[in-house]
Amino acid sequence: MAAPPLLTLQGIALTFGGTPLLAGADLSLAPGDRTCLVGRNGSGKSTLLKVAAGLVEPDKGVRFVQPGTTVRYLAQEPDFSGHATTLSFVEAGMGPGDELYRARYLLESLGMTGEEDPSRLSGGESRRAALAQALAPEPDILLLDEPTNHLDLPAIEWLEAELKGSRSALVLISHDRRFLEALSRATVWLDRGTTRRLDQGFAAFEGWRDQVFEEEERDRHKLDRKIAAEEDWLRYGVTARRKRNVKRLAGLHELRRKAREHRGPVGAATLTVSETEASGALVVEARDVSKSYGDRPIVRDLSLRIARRDRLGIVGANGTGKTTLVNLLTGSLEPDSGEVKIGANVTLNLLDQRRSALDPERTVADVLTGGGSDSVQVGGQSRHVVGYMKDFLFSPEQARTPVGVLSGGERNRLLLARALAEAGNLLVLDEPTNDLDLETLDLLQEMLGDYAGTLILVSHDRDFLDRVVDTVLVSEGEGRWVAYAGGYSDMVAQRGAGVQARGAVSPKGAAKDTVQASKPALARPTAKRRLGFNEQHELKTLPARIAALEGNRAKLRAALDDPTLYARDPARFEAISRTLATTETDLASAEERWLELEMMREELEG
Repeated sequence: MAAPPLLTLQGIALTFGGTPLLAGADLSLAPGDRTCLVGRNGSGKSTLLKVAAGLVEPDKGVRFVQPGTTVRYLAQEPDFSGHATTLSFVEAGMGPGDELYRARYLLESLGMTGEEDPSRLSGGESRRAALAQALAPEPDILLLDEPTNHLDLPAIEWLEAELKGSRSALVLISHDRRFLEALSRATVWLDRGTTRRLDQGFAAFEGWRDQVFEEEERDRHKLDRKIAAEEDWLRYGVTARRKRNVKRLAGLHELRRKAREHRGPVGAATLTVSETEASGALVVEARDVSKSYGDRPIVRDLSLRIARRDRLGIVGANGTGKTTLVNLLTGSLEPDSGEVKIGANVTLNLLDQRRSALDPERTVADVLTGGGSDSVQVGGQSRHVVGYMKDFLFSPEQARTPVGVLSGGERNRLLLARALAEAGNLLVLDEPTNDLDLETLDLLQEMLGDYAGTLILVSHDRDFLDRVVDTVLVSEGEGRWVAYAGGYSDMVAQRGAGVQARGAVSPKGAAKDTVQASKPALARPTAKRRLGFNEQHELKTLPARIAALEGNRAKLRAALDDPTLYARDPARFEAISRTLATTETDLASAEERWLELEMMREELEG
């Protein structure tokens, strides 16, 4: 018998202004549940989580929490008043029976000492302290809203492992696909004020969502055809008995009301990047570049070539100097030694992560136009600012909205809109994915795929790196940077480890200092200097296995393409979706293993 839910939300309704934000949202959480809450920016995910935490009172609906259940919510803006140190702040959130050692353990795992003055914390440090406070008591329910924001890759992977071992029931909101896929077992989709539940993790969500939208489109088309038929009868067929005609006319009014009330899917952003004429074949060349601050080396003896249309990802723990490296490569910072050469006809287009550069008093329109105009120059053409804003999901009414009242996701979309309007052929994106919803991330990925220029991307989003870049430049510590072919997962397969915390020992064989982006250095294989029998057998048989998995995947996708399958047989639809998710995971593992063995073979034979 299933355990009763620890927390239940039923029929939650809440309105801010005219359009209802929540209009009958439900959420249920049982012991051990791992639920991700997904939806577009502005759909009300954070508000629903605050309702679950008891911080927001809904207009309608019921919130029930089992007596004695402890609920912790990750505060976006924690209140540090009355606390002299971050350790004091974290310990204050713990109960009499909690283990106090966890407070210091969590802070140190998140890169803090516990002795920091809360009044002097950066936004990222405040976020880490709030995360430690939420995790420390090991509550029955953890409600986490974007827990990976401001965390670097080592901290994200540590948090992922920590939550996997937690006994708490979880509700997660995150834009990090890899994080959601690793932790979720159920998905709640908040869409147009209501919720739908899928008893599978995030990996199955997007196919299910697309199926729902297709069914809605068919239903809307049927409704439109029925209205057209009834209107035709109204114009030409009102000759039958009056009573029957009145009833049929009332039915037409009801159909029209349903059509008016139907709220279609939230529109998608339209992302385009302004491009100037092509650069030369060589975009950036660094020769023996070094840069230090005091006794601390940031870059040491780096040689690097970036060619036109290269997609270079830069990864490393916080504090390793990723932004400094970008400034060196783009010529905005002089090296201590060595030379950086910028190629012919290179025009830089930069999006940095400093939202503080946005003046909170300026309006959205002023930020895009520069003030004093209603037009914005996009790719050398003039566009009305309201039309351009709509491409990035801003409403016309927001043109005069001060930047200071925008959400984090809206500010990031505004920075994207401003940066992408500027013409260039070298696009530098520093943490572009923060606070963007998954659909906008998909569109940004597609836009970067079509971009004819060169890309340098700094990101902690593992999935986004895998989808976008073809070379990863990773910090190995002490100013050493090494390039690996492929995305983040390819780097991990070649290197034998992911990004490590600053100061950690690099994996064996990852100490080359001189790299070329067009021909990335490969990590040395492990101590074994020849392929064993089993590895040779794997290398021979993996191509056939990969082909078979690709064939199975194609058949499963074809089955899911049947628009009537979900309506006819929901159980079969879910079974095929689960099998497809497993097949895609197996295929990715097989491809990674083949790449690892093939690179080892080439290295040994070379």
